[in-house]
Amino acid sequence: MLLTILLALAFILAVCVLLYAAVGLIQNNKLFTTAPKDIQAAAAEHPERFRGAHALGWKLSVLSLLTMVGVFVYGGYDGVRQGFSFWQHWLRFAVILYLWKAFDIVCLDWLLLTKSHFFQHFYPETEGCEGYRQFGFNRKGQLIRLAVFPFAAALLALLSMWIGGQI
Repeated sequence: MLLTILLALAFILAVCVLLYAAVGLIQNNKLFTTAPKDIQAAAAEHPERFRGAHALGWKLSVLSLLTMVGVFVYGGYDGVRQGFSFWQHWLRFAVILYLWKAFDIVCLDWLLLTKSHFFQHFYPETEGCEGYRQFGFNRKGQLIRLAVFPFAAALLALLSMWIGGQI
């Protein structure tokens, strides 16, 4: 279980790096699709914060995405190596997904969006938008993800077992 927690933490860290890369370095409005609609509308295009910021942001984004994929690949590989059953694989993947979602809801949606001024630092023109006071603006999407995660964990478990030759 310790490895599962460490993998979830690695996934969460990769999400944080991806968020910083998108918001702080790349600063492209097309990457703002998960923000409240009024914040998306108010956000303006910004020049590079420093020379090479966009390139660094894209490199960090790719590294983050590879890390996220790597978490599940290594989690499956280790499960096969340890002789995990389907349910043990499923539990590992479900724990990773649900810990990430809990972090997303509490830390990213509530603390970062509604309580801190993280986004306003990079997009000062969005100061005062109502979206910063609307915790739960994406409730429907979050509930859909929470409902889909058991099936995603099952698919990842089956895939791990199939690739590992256990099926």
